[in-house]
Amino acid sequence: MSKNRKEWRHGDPIKVPGALSDQIDRDRSVNNKTNRLKQKRKRSDEDFEDDEQEREQVIDDRLSVKIIQQARQQQAEMVDELLNISQQSEPKGSVLKPEITKRYRLNSDNEEDEQDEFDLVAEEARYDSSEIPINEEDENILKQFMSVNPQQRKLLADIIQEKLTEKKTEIETQLTDKGSSVKELDPRITNMYEQVGEILSRYRSGKIPKAFKILPNLANWEQVLLITEPEKWTAASVYQATRLFASNMNAKMAQRFYNIILLPRIRDDIEEYKKLNFHLYMALRKALFKSSAFFKGIILPLCESGTCTLREAVIVSSIMGKTSVPMLHSAAALLKIAEMNYSGANSIFIRTLIEKRYALPFRVVDALVHHFIKFRTDERELPVLWHQALLSFVQYYRQDISTEQKQALLELIRHHCHVKIGPEIRKLLTEWKCRDEEDQQYAAMDDED
Repeated sequence: MSKNRKEWRHGDPIKVPGALSDQIDRDRSVNNKTNRLKQKRKRSDEDFEDDEQEREQVIDDRLSVKIIQQARQQQAEMVDELLNISQQSEPKGSVLKPEITKRYRLNSDNEEDEQDEFDLVAEEARYDSSEIPINEEDENILKQFMSVNPQQRKLLADIIQEKLTEKKTEIETQLTDKGSSVKELDPRITNMYEQVGEILSRYRSGKIPKAFKILPNLANWEQVLLITEPEKWTAASVYQATRLFASNMNAKMAQRFYNIILLPRIRDDIEEYKKLNFHLYMALRKALFKSSAFFKGIILPLCESGTCTLREAVIVSSIMGKTSVPMLHSAAALLKIAEMNYSGANSIFIRTLIEKRYALPFRVVDALVHHFIKFRTDERELPVLWHQALLSFVQYYRQDISTEQKQALLELIRHHCHVKIGPEIRKLLTEWKCRDEEDQQYAAMDDED
């Protein structure tokens, strides 16, 4: 059976009403009702997105505060661990044997020495060898804060002589102890390292002896090192030795080298020439790559001595300012310096480390606040360096102090107000919220939800 089909005949009505011109105009225009519905939907979608963004912003703010609090807590724990960690024992090394003279000649053919020479030439071209100008007024004020009974300062030659005497006594008392690492050296080894010392006393540039390069691998490295007479080394030799020890020794051994050899040599050079030799300056920069040893072997002993001069502090701190320092080591050093008796030059080191702008744990911030406010009852005139350090602290960490600490600092600058720096400190303190005020604000936001 065939399917019925409708037959169109002449005169049937047209389903699309209107003339062709009306149909064209209708296609070009949009129905007003439809347009209004679309706009309404669009506005509702935009409002919904705005609400979502506001909710996400509130959540992000709260999360960020919690994250910052957790991060600070972890930093505080890490700083405590860094301060209280027990020193690891020195790794077992090999004691030098007579056969070593056959395997290690005095010559060296290491390509690293040649590359280092190129680096030194480039750095020396940028090094300013002029004498550092020092404000005599500040220097006289700083002398008032020097330690009343400072430690007796010793020259490098005196320190080396003391160490030699100690080693000789130790050898004599422990020769019968088979387990002792201190042994009397073979005359051939002693003779070889005496020759190494003669080379280092004339060294200017080029390769260093191979016999000297193996020192970090020896268990009795300190005993062998003293044979070379470090007090007679040239400045270039001190740089090469620092580069060698910083690269191949652990932090504890490097710290000992910095404290016994490098620090006295630097202080002697600054005292004699009123500036620091370029190679010794580069030695300090190399030493900073072992940050823990640098702070424990150079910075902290320098501050604790009570005799650190303004020139010494300016030179050493300038190296810290130009070089990246790990945050934890910087925080630990700030904490130690802040807790020391004030000796004037400490302000330079504090300011340099503060201007690193690291996120410090609250324990360090609190120690710095206490370091400054303990001068409220001090009637002496404070140096400009002290005011500059306080300004740097308030400038970068004013949001991390409590309201009570803020009031104590405001009272402090009423007692010790510098003409130009004091008003700036007061302005920064009064225009910023403290950490407990921010905590209360976020706690109120949580209660509203």
